[in-house]
Amino acid sequence: MNRENERVAALHGLTRALVFNAVQGVTKGWTRELDIVGIGYRAELKGKGTVVFTLGYSHPIEFPLPTGIEVAIDPKQTHVTVSGIDRQKVGQVAADMRSLRKPDPYKNKGVRYSDEKLKKKAGKTGAK
Repeated sequence: MNRENERVAALHGLTRALVFNAVQGVTKGWTRELDIVGIGYRAELKGKGTVVFTLGYSHPIEFPLPTGIEVAIDPKQTHVTVSGIDRQKVGQVAADMRSLRKPDPYKNKGVRYSDEKLKKKAGKTGAK
């Protein structure tokens, strides 16, 4: 099959990926899992469309959920599963939740993806 115009060749892969993600989202759905690490750090559902995070700040953070996104929280309140049919929206909501308290490289506390590997940094060494 020959193309009329070679400028649109780059869009073929993009279009294929977008169609694949849409079909996959409707048939299986997309999920993203987050872990909350830290003493006293937790998340809980408030109503149907709000997640309340307690992340060591002086106030709890209320995170409103966009339409089409569902969140499940385990009984320990430290594991959050974001799911929906739109891959981009699921990833964006998970990234926004992670940005509330990014993982600290020194103490490994914060909100991280479940499959994320962190390198722990050494702290300051004592002055002699």
